[in-house]
Amino acid sequence: MSDRNKYNTRQKNDIIECLKEAKGTQMTVSDLNYRLHGQGVNIGMTTIYRHLEKLLEDGVVNKYTADGDRSAYFEYIGTEDCHRPMCFHCKCVKCGRLIHLDCGELSEVVHHLEDSHGFTVDPVKTVFYGLCSSCREVA
Repeated sequence: MSDRNKYNTRQKNDIIECLKEAKGTQMTVSDLNYRLHGQGVNIGMTTIYRHLEKLLEDGVVNKYTADGDRSAYFEYIGTEDCHRPMCFHCKCVKCGRLIHLDCGELSEVVHHLEDSHGFTVDPVKTVFYGLCSSCREVA
């Protein structure tokens, strides 16, 4: 990590703290901006993008994109990767919610794909589409 990336600014720390408060959930830059402004922290969108890219490079956040979404989602993972190697996501096709899925059962499928089909899955970019429990209840 370069000295430039080690330098902590108040804005960077505010972004990290906001992401920590929402640990286990994903937020778009707009979501993050809204939450920060709600806390009385005035940071421009460009600055948020810049800090998120640095935090991504440093391995402090993960970035997720789902097909059809224009926005990327960011999630705090800290300096120690809290995600197991089999971390997937579910995307509700009705409300758009992105759900973190840490399920060891899927490791069997991943190992089968590797062993039997020579295909390596990227769990961070793997998204299952369907209905979340809230939308299923309404349907």
